[in-house]
Formats: sequence, C-alpha cells, structure tokens
Amino acid sequence: MIAALARTVAIAGKEVLHVRRDPRTLYLALIMPVVLLLLFGYAVSFDLDHAPLRLIDQDGSESSRLLARAFSRSTEFDLFPARDDEGLEREFRRNRTLGALIVPRDYGRDLCRGRRVRVELVLDAADAATANQILAKAEAIALSASPRPEGAITPVEVRVRTRYNPEERSAVFVVPGLAAYLLAISAVLLTALAIAGEWERGSMEQLFASSVGRLEIILGKLLPYLALGMLQLLLVLAVGATVFEVPIRGSLLLIFCAGALFLAGMLGQGLLISVLARNQLVATQAGTLSSMLPSLLLSGMVVPLDNMPRVLQWLSNVVPARYFVHALRAVLLKGAGPSLVWPDLAAMAAFAVVIVTLATLRFRRTVA
Repeated sequence: MIAALARTVAIAGKEVLHVRRDPRTLYLALIMPVVLLLLFGYAVSFDLDHAPLRLIDQDGSESSRLLARAFSRSTEFDLFPARDDEGLEREFRRNRTLGALIVPRDYGRDLCRGRRVRVELVLDAADAATANQILAKAEAIALSASPRPEGAITPVEVRVRTRYNPEERSAVFVVPGLAAYLLAISAVLLTALAIAGEWERGSMEQLFASSVGRLEIILGKLLPYLALGMLQLLLVLAVGATVFEVPIRGSLLLIFCAGALFLAGMLGQGLLISVLARNQLVATQAGTLSSMLPSLLLSGMVVPLDNMPRVLQWLSNVVPARYFVHALRAVLLKGAGPSLVWPDLAAMAAFAVVIVTLATLRFRRTVA
C-alpha cells in the first residue's frame, strides 16, 4: 500500500514538473477562465437597460406629459417622441426601436373625469424575453404614474419583496453557471491534451516499462490537475465576487467540496478521452464537444431544465455540470447547507467514480 502510494506521488510529481515547463497549461488553467468569465459576464446580460421606445402623444395634455416623464426617469427606457405610427413598421425592421407608447386623444380629460383609459404599447416581440420584460416594466410605470381618484380606497395593498437577488441583476444568476461551464471545458482539455501529448511523444513507453500500475498512473496524473482546478475555482469565485458582486452566503468549504467532486469527474472525462484518442487533435475536438455543449445546453445555466423536452431532461441527468450549477447557486445565493445539496454532491461523486474507473479499465499497457 505504501509502495503504491509512493509510486502515485512520484507520477504526480512528474506531472507537476511537466505543468511548470509548459506555460500553455497554466494559461489554459488560470488565465483563460478568468478572461472568459469577464467576457461572458459582461456580454451575457438579461437586464433591461435603456431600451429605445417611440412616444406617440396624441393628447398633448399635462397628464400625458407626466406619463412620458415617468418613462423617461426610468433607466430601463429611452423615450423618443414621434408624430404618428406611420413609420413604426420601418423602425422595427431597422432595429431602431423596440416598441411604441401610444397615448390616445382625450387621455387627460378622461383621467380627470375618473374614466377608464387605455394606453397602447406596441412591441417588437421577435425576442420574447425582452418583450416580456418591457411589458412588465411599462405596466408597472403606467400604474404608478396614473393618479387615483380622490377619496378612493384600495382594499388590498400588495407589497413585493424579492429574495436572493433584490436588484434583479442577471450577473448574479449567470456568473455561477458560467463558473461551472468554464471549469468543465478547461478541466477536460487539461487532462485530454496533456495525456494525449504523452502518447504522441512516446513517453508512455517509459511508464509501461516500470512497475507502476494503471490506477497509480491515472491517479498520479489526475491529482496535480485537480489541485490546479481548485486554484482555478478560487480565482473564478474571487472575480465573480469582486467584479460582478455575486454574494457568497453559504459555506466556502461546501463550495470547494462540490468543486473538487465536479473537477474530479471532468478531469476523469479528459483522461478517458486521451486514453481512447491518443492524439491531441482528436482529443481537443472530443473534449470540447463533450464538455462545452452539454455544460452549456443541459446544465440549466441559461435555460431552465423544466422548459426543455422530456428527453433532454432525462439526458441532463448524466451531465455533472447540471448538479454543480444547482449547488453553486444554492450555496452562493441562498446560503444552502449540506442537507440541501447532498443529492448534487452524490451525483457528482458517482460520475467521478464511474468515469475514472472507465479510464482505468480502458488504459492498456501497450503502445499500438
């Protein structure tokens, strides 16, 4: 047992020296995820900000001007006056506006008389998510800007309190998913490229000539990259917390436990790919496709899993990024403890054990 442990440590030490000599590995592990996190964190935003709207005021009264000022004060909208709606279709096609607020004639007079009035909002719904945000925000502004009849009593007062993300910033939701996505890609590519490169250079022959066992080689090559991946996770969390102000409400120890299980599975997946491919070009293609697409589309990072077809929901059960994204959001944003995220931890641990076992079984002490 002690001899096996010593051989594993020796393999791990050899891999550490290889990482130190290869700056590309350090770039792939430490610099690329941070750069991509900053890029995606700023680019992938679902916040409604300065959406262009045309204002067609057919009334011209003080009440209609008050309504227009209410929209102009909001940072969500940029209001541009227009005379009529004749050129609205052309504005939509040229992407110069996302909607038009049409205030009808006699709007102010009907308000003063206590009559029910209607304000028309015409939207470009090609992007349904943005259109729904505009509709909800515009409705809230219109209601707040509408004067109540004197003496009117509201029987029910509704107060909304938003938990976990009161400012409704999309970065708070997106960044934890991006962290899992970037860690998955870099972890798979790290081991896939490193081991496939040894197959190409023929350095595996030296290991085959020794008494080192298959499992010792696999674990010895996995452990250094696992430590590198944990450092990568720390960097990504630090950037997310400082740059994007993502809260850390739960236990950091629990986050790193989940990260270790997730990285072990992803690194094992890269090992399996390198064992099967034995070629850096093939390993790069297989590693990118097997990590990028499932982690992006089937993890719940952007699209909720409940909105997907049943077949894709079943398929997502074998994607470890699904469980890591859920665990990260639960711990970071809601302060969840082990009692709530243990199913995610168990699923990632099971994937790691299965994938490392497959990589060990497929590892053959032959060159051809």
